[in-house]
Amino acid sequence: MDHAALAQEQAKVTNWPGYIGWSVGLLILIGLVYWLMRQGWNWRRTLQSGIPPLPAVPARAGRTILETSGRYHGTTTAGNWLDRIVAHGLGTRSRADLTLGEDGLLVQRPGAVDFWIPADRLTGARTDSGIAGKVVPSGLLVVTWTLSQAPAGETSTDTEPDTELDSGFRADHPDEHAAWVEAITQLATRTKTKKTEEAAK
Repeated sequence: MDHAALAQEQAKVTNWPGYIGWSVGLLILIGLVYWLMRQGWNWRRTLQSGIPPLPAVPARAGRTILETSGRYHGTTTAGNWLDRIVAHGLGTRSRADLTLGEDGLLVQRPGAVDFWIPADRLTGARTDSGIAGKVVPSGLLVVTWTLSQAPAGETSTDTEPDTELDSGFRADHPDEHAAWVEAITQLATRTKTKKTEEAAK
């Protein structure tokens, strides 16, 4: 290789201004994407400002039926796995400790907002492959429940409509999901039957 070609090749290798320009451009692009994501998140939170507040979290869930640990993957409006709920901290994925008791489902999340689903707000449960736009090949436990303006144990009025939600969890041992589906379904049915009998008295 002659000296002219070698000098040209070295100039390409040491073209620092060009590399720096590309790097700055890439950082700006990443920053723009992040900003747009944050704006979308804030816009969704604003749209969901009418969603009722979460029920107060109790110290205990009543007599324990099941316990497990795993990950919380998100909450959506029931039946729409892409319509992610971000209000009240429900949009934050996190570790989660689940306790199903006779009084309801307690979700404790280190570093994120804990939440509580009273037994009379549980609708049912199922296994599914994804939620909030995320597919989990090993499967998820999806709990369907209602969020209401009315206090637990009371029925919503026409001016206080319920918001039906799906919340997705993945236990550290996914083979536990079937037992959770059965237990939540039984608790929801038992609670509904009890309320119906009390209302008939």
